[in-house]
Amino acid sequence: MPLIDFSEFLSLLPPRGRVLGLDVGEKTVGVAVSDRDRKVASAVGTIRRRKFTADAEELKRLADEREAVGLIVGLPVNMDASEGPRAQSVRQFARNLVEIAGIDLPIAFWDERLSTAAVERFLVGEADMTRKRRGEVVDKLAAAYILQGALDALGRLPDRRD
Repeated sequence: MPLIDFSEFLSLLPPRGRVLGLDVGEKTVGVAVSDRDRKVASAVGTIRRRKFTADAEELKRLADEREAVGLIVGLPVNMDASEGPRAQSVRQFARNLVEIAGIDLPIAFWDERLSTAAVERFLVGEADMTRKRRGEVVDKLAAAYILQGALDALGRLPDRRD
């Protein structure tokens, strides 16, 4: 399954089914999952990055375990909407999931600008978490934040399934 434009994502999904959200960083991958009706995103966990093959196997396991029908990958674009090295690295990671790991699910990108900052603000202000505890949860919560934004946008798209 190729990487697709976000506007086409919904048309490749069945009417119901979970979607995984990924926040791909240099050291970790935050993972979130939606409910079957794709209304609510929930944080699942964080994968500590090792080698791509091991990371991809863990993602495949999570996708199978959660019966995922698609993936949303947070794309770290710059504030001016340009794509720098981090965005290129995330795009390559997603391409590798398809080409090397053989993940056969629709994969679309979602602009993740300020997602980690928003989660950090919440954890400091509302949850009053220590720095150590924030470090343990920020990636999976950022994945949930990214996925929730994408789910909300999917809910506003016209359903083009035939």
